[in-house]
Amino acid sequence: MRDFLEDAIQHQDAGAGRAQKDALRELPKRFYTDVGVTEADGAYAVTLDNRPTKTPTGKPVRVTSEALAEQMRAEWAAQGTHIDPDLMPHVKLINSATEGGAEAQPALVDEVITYAGNDMLLYRADTPRELVERQEQVWDDVLVRLARHFSVSFQPTVGIIHKAQAPEMLERLRASLTELDYLAVTAMVSLTGLTGSGLLAIALREGLIDRDAAWAAAHVDEDYQISLWGEDFEASERRKHRRTEFDAAVNVLDALK
Repeated sequence: MRDFLEDAIQHQDAGAGRAQKDALRELPKRFYTDVGVTEADGAYAVTLDNRPTKTPTGKPVRVTSEALAEQMRAEWAAQGTHIDPDLMPHVKLINSATEGGAEAQPALVDEVITYAGNDMLLYRADTPRELVERQEQVWDDVLVRLARHFSVSFQPTVGIIHKAQAPEMLERLRASLTELDYLAVTAMVSLTGLTGSGLLAIALREGLIDRDAAWAAAHVDEDYQISLWGEDFEASERRKHRRTEFDAAVNVLDALK
């Protein structure tokens, strides 16, 4: 189970480091010509030369959203002479969810709530003043929206010493996730890992913020450092790659609402 959770939130290989890895690994050759989508009993599957796709362990890949199936079809069709999973964020995420299956759903919910109870938005800097003000402006807005939506309260703190949040608050957040299917919760875990915040993932799921606002909130500290020292090329490439994965996870959530 832990391997599955780590696979669902692992998105750090990008930029020059990723390029070096790509040079060393052997990508599988494209083995198909035609890519399509079929529907049966309300479920959609991508087909490669009329054969439905499967996960690496042989599980059939089906989704209940035609829009998601079309996004996967486009990624399979866009592959060149070789198949690069890093260029297929929707396929990779949905394959990961399919591998875990419905039995993984409770552990995935636990992952998001564990993050939310120790959330980035709850631990604030004490200096410099500009960063403190930016965290308050952006993060407090998210917390207020969540607090009003769920009728809960949060206890932000300064520094990194753990401060326990109210169990009642965490249970209300958990209740908002328990009815989601394993594919939607896998997307939530991905968003949590990419942003470093379970609260941002939940706010996105509830429609309290849009994707651009969530992405900006996740990078308050990083953007402050960039304003001081400038942008690093490799870090910028990693961030672009993470944004692609982030958008795919948001697309999955939106399609399943």
